[in-house]
This record gives sequence, C-alpha cells and structure tokens, in this order.
Amino acid sequence: MSYKPLKKYRVLDLTNVLSGPFCGHLLAHMGADVIKIEVPNTGDLARQLGADPELNKKKMGVSFLAQNSGKKSLTINLKTDSGKQLFKRLVKEADVLVENFRPGVMERLGLCFDDLKLENTSLVYCAISGFGATGPLRNKPAYDQIIQGMSGVMSITGAPDTGPFRVGYPIADTVGGMSAAFAIASILAGRNGEPGEAVFIDVSMLASTMSTMGWVVSNYLIAGKDPQLMGNDNFTASPSGTFHTGDGLLNIAANKQEQFESLCKVVGCPEWITDDRFYDRLARLENRQILKELLEDRLLEKSAAEWEDELFAASVPSGQVLSVSEALNHPHLETRGMIGTFEHVPDVGSVKVFRPGFKLNGFSPGVEMPPPSLGQHTEELLSELGLFPEEIKALREEGAI
Repeated sequence: MSYKPLKKYRVLDLTNVLSGPFCGHLLAHMGADVIKIEVPNTGDLARQLGADPELNKKKMGVSFLAQNSGKKSLTINLKTDSGKQLFKRLVKEADVLVENFRPGVMERLGLCFDDLKLENTSLVYCAISGFGATGPLRNKPAYDQIIQGMSGVMSITGAPDTGPFRVGYPIADTVGGMSAAFAIASILAGRNGEPGEAVFIDVSMLASTMSTMGWVVSNYLIAGKDPQLMGNDNFTASPSGTFHTGDGLLNIAANKQEQFESLCKVVGCPEWITDDRFYDRLARLENRQILKELLEDRLLEKSAAEWEDELFAASVPSGQVLSVSEALNHPHLETRGMIGTFEHVPDVGSVKVFRPGFKLNGFSPGVEMPPPSLGQHTEELLSELGLFPEEIKALREEGAI
C-alpha cells in the first residue's frame, strides 16, 4: 500500500544535474506530479554523464537515471517567445516551480519569480544556487566541490598528513536538494490545502551544507575552537573511529563509559577500565593514540566481521567498513525495500534506483514510472493543456518544443 501525501500537487522541474533533480526526486516519491522541463535536443546535462558511455550517447546516462524516475519529460525552448508563453500556461496550472540556474538567468528570460507570480498568485518558486540569490557571491558559479571547499567541509575531511579531502560523493548538491524539498513540502503543508500567497524560496548550497555541520560550527562559534583534520577519529570521544583488524577495517563508537567498559571486556582487557590513562572520557581523549595502538593489537586476532558480531552482542556500536557494492548487497538493505527496479526501459533495459531513506506506515515510497526519455511526454502534456495537434506541430517546427 503506497502513501502519497503530495499527490495533488504539480511541480515544474527546470533543474539540471543533481541538486535540483534530487529535490524533484524526493517530491516525486512523495506523490507529486513532477514535470521535468528540458532544453530540446540536449536536455539535462546528467543525461550525458555516468559510467556507461553507451547510455550517455542515448541521453540516458546513469547520473540521470539515478534521480529522475517518476517524472515526465517535456521539452521547451524558453528562449523563444512561443516557448515562454507555453511555459507561462504551464505555470498557471502548477503549484511549485524548482530551478537551479545561476541567479539572474530566469530574470533575463522574463520568467523570474516577480514575472511568474503574476501568472499564478499561489506559486511556490524555489531557486537553488551555489551561494543564494543575494550577497557578494551570488553570481559566482559553483559546483559541489567548490562548495565543499568554501564551506569548510574539506578542511575537516582527511588526516593531518593527507587532507584536506573532498567527501567522496556530491554531498553539497545532495544537501541542497534535500533543503529545497523540505522547504517546499513545509510551505505546502502549512497551507492546509488552501491557496496561499506566492512564495520565493532561496536555497543556498553553501548555507545548506554549513547548516548540517552543527557540532563543528558550534565548536568555533561558541567555544572558539577551530576544527582540525582528524582522519577517521571522532573528535568527541575515544575509542571512537576506524580500527585495523585481522581482516578488514572496523568502525567502533564506544562513546559512553559503559560502552568502553564493555569493549574492554570483549577484547580481553578489563584492566583498561581502571587504567589512569583511560578511566574517563577526558583521559581517553588525551591518550587516544596509545589506546588505539593497544586496541588494534587485540583486534588483529579476529576479522572485522567476527568482532562486529561480538561487540553487537555486548551493546557496543560497531560496523565493518564496506565498499559501495558490499553495502548495496547487504541483506539488511534488501529487507528494507530501498531499491526499486524498472524493467524494459526504452534504450536502457532494466534500471535499479535507490529510494528515499525512510518508510511511511511500513512502506518504502516508490514511483510507478521509470526515468523518462528526453521529451517523452511533450505531446501528452501539451494535449492536456488544451493544445490541438496542429498547434503542437507548429511549435515543434518553429523550435519552441
């Protein structure tokens, strides 16, 4: 049984690559009718990105497939007068518009918030950009790695002798998309089904990313301590980090006193509990490296998988460091229903996509439609809008769609 809380809302998705499309991905899985509006002939740049060159040539790149299932694709050339007029007709019938152009692009097209709220006085207009619509950096181009660097994320990622490092996936893009989806859903929920005034949501990837850095940001703002590179060590507790075992790496988070004491017993060293170097949290932080070396000497006796089981039985948080493929093939993930499969997708074949990381009434949110081919729903959507076949033909001939 599926639960679709946003099923009565239509979203116009003008976004490209990741931050905006991920926002639309989340809204679609909540039931929203998401119409992806793309440039004719080329479409979303993500259609040409991914690890499979043949899919890139077909404009169905893996990067596109990852976050565009459940959407419809409509091609419009917003640089043409007829394309602009067509888009405004769509806006009249929509509830939400999401775009991730650089600030000023939609204004130059004559399709910014101030223009479109005249067409739809209840429009929720969400603009996602690297630095936001205001401020001295508003016009600066930004990609995920730029934001990771300028937010401070890279400065605390990696070890002192190797970092700074970027996080290994586009975390700033993803967080920006999540922030946008949360803001949109909040506005819609606050209306209680009634029309409201037009709202402009200004999402900054930089600010969104920094808002997730709560503890490290607060350590500076409140305690005046500038965070440092610590590799895989947890700056709040010890032993809490990544440890070598007889086979594989193991994360252990013995953050509480009782967890540390249980860990000591599991590895056969109960004397550490009363050792002056380790007897409380502060002592363990001051002697972190000594404790790590002693602990790893014991952990070398068994594999990471064996230690994980033993520590779990003793209520000590731990887990193996898995590869992406190992994580995706873990039986726990299968029982959670986090991967959806679409069979017989044109030009692609079978497609597996990852669903949002939560359940509603015990069910994982899903969508019925696979990622669309470029312009797949153009005629269908324009017909619904009231255009006759000859009008659609004329728009196609003049390059408006």
